[in-house]
Amino acid sequence: MGLKHRAYLSLGSNLGNRFAMLQKAVLLLQQRAGEVLRVSAVYQNPAAGFEGNDFFNTALLLATHLSPEELLSHILQLEKEFGRVRGDQGYQSRTLDIDIILYDDEIIQKDNLSIPHPLMHERNFVLKPLADIAPQLYHPVLNNDIRNLLQQCSDRNSLTKTKHKLFKNRLELFSQLQFMAIEGNIGAGKTTLSKMIATDFNAKLVLERFADNPFLPKFYEDQTRYAFPLEMSFLADRYQQFTDDTSQFDLFKNFMVSDYDIFKSLIFAKITLQADEFELYRKLFTFMYREVKKPEVYLYLYQDTEQLLANIKKRGRDYEKNISADYLEKINRGYLDFLKSHPQHNSLILNMNDVDFVNNASDYEAILNKIEDHVLHTYF
Repeated sequence: MGLKHRAYLSLGSNLGNRFAMLQKAVLLLQQRAGEVLRVSAVYQNPAAGFEGNDFFNTALLLATHLSPEELLSHILQLEKEFGRVRGDQGYQSRTLDIDIILYDDEIIQKDNLSIPHPLMHERNFVLKPLADIAPQLYHPVLNNDIRNLLQQCSDRNSLTKTKHKLFKNRLELFSQLQFMAIEGNIGAGKTTLSKMIATDFNAKLVLERFADNPFLPKFYEDQTRYAFPLEMSFLADRYQQFTDDTSQFDLFKNFMVSDYDIFKSLIFAKITLQADEFELYRKLFTFMYREVKKPEVYLYLYQDTEQLLANIKKRGRDYEKNISADYLEKINRGYLDFLKSHPQHNSLILNMNDVDFVNNASDYEAILNKIEDHVLHTYF
């Protein structure tokens, strides 16, 4: 069924992270109710009719196949998820408030739904955002457009345009990033997830070139002998790749996603090298690390050792067949220690046990939702 109806909604919040609340609501409306075509600027204004924190308000145009009653049902459910329960308490503070202002040219008068919204022409915090996206939109009852209704509005309460910008969908939100790194233990699925995100969100894909390393098969046969040349060759290759690939912005891509971060070099080296070798290695790494691009979002895909071993066995690489559970446990501890000691990386740990994001769309969507929430609360 086509998205044939045009609904104009007013959104407000005066509790918690007000901008993040509005942005999350816009993204959920996009996912559940139709396609968000336009979003206004975000305005700040005092609470009207009661004592409370200032509101952030915005307006959007939604193309939808839902009827007005169905759309209202989605809105009420969304508000409930944000912690609001409508009732007869009168005006009060709320994490999220969504009203249907106009729906096509329809005029509806029911106990639980009035369209056009009966108070829209009396509220500048409704009219001004609406005028941003539809100044010539006609009110089917008052026979006047939004621009003129705003000029005639008697509401003179303070209304300030903020610097916040809302994004219509997840693609626009992720496009504000420059670089996302997806890390994890051997067999955790970081390359697969990186490829899926790069495809779905038009990102430049940076993949670790581990398969070309001549020392890797030898290392798994004799770790003591080949650990140092392996780690040195990986460091040189990662440094060159990061210097080349992450420093060149692709005008045709929205951002970059990599299946590794160069800091993994130090994590692995600490596990595999002798103490004196590691000290020499760390000096060189520290010098190189200053020069490379750092990710804005750092995801760590955690899986327990048993699941990792099953994944490694399933993909069937000959040189990985001798990887031990003890080695994988050391890697997991190394990553977790790194994340605890480097809070500036804005890391997000995702528990991937019993998660099949390749074959289960809901698992993949859950991962994207967690990334979305992390981006919102960290950077906005």
